[in-house]
Order: sequence, then structure tokens, then C-alpha cells
Amino acid sequence: MHFEIYPTIASATSSASKRATSQLALPQATCAEVYATSGYTGSAANLAAVSLATDMVFADGATLETPSVTGSVSVGYESALTVGVVV
Repeated sequence: MHFEIYPTIASATSSASKRATSQLALPQATCAEVYATSGYTGSAANLAAVSLATDMVFADGATLETPSVTGSVSVGYESALTVGVVV
């Protein structure tokens, strides 16, 4: 999941004012729980073929891009990540 940082909500209407772009790496165990439910056969196969350590984007380390995740398939998930931005 990609995200962008803007200095204000009003300035988020133009990519010219963005301060940073990054992405989240969801924990493999959480993805596996979701993909074990019906409707995710293709996603489960893709997940089995790659890990964060072997993914071309996250292979250099995903520690700073991996949020904490709470919840479950039955009640839903919530994630949190503090992102430092130098302006």
C-alpha cells in the first residue's frame, strides 16, 4: 500500500507539493490469515512464492515500513505505523 505525505490537506490536490512517498509492508502472518479465507486463492499462491526478504522492493529491509497489526479475519484488522518525515 503506497502513501504520500503533504504539508496540508489543501495542498494534497497536487502531487507537486508532496513531501514524501512510501509504502507499507503488511506482516506475512497477517496476509496469510486473510488469504486463507475464500476468494484469495491467487493471492495465497503469490504470497507463498515471495517473502519480504526476497521481495525486490522490501529486500533491503522493511522494518521501518511494517506497521503493527491487531485484529482478526472475523472482526477486521487495524494497523498503526509512526512515520518520520524530515522537511
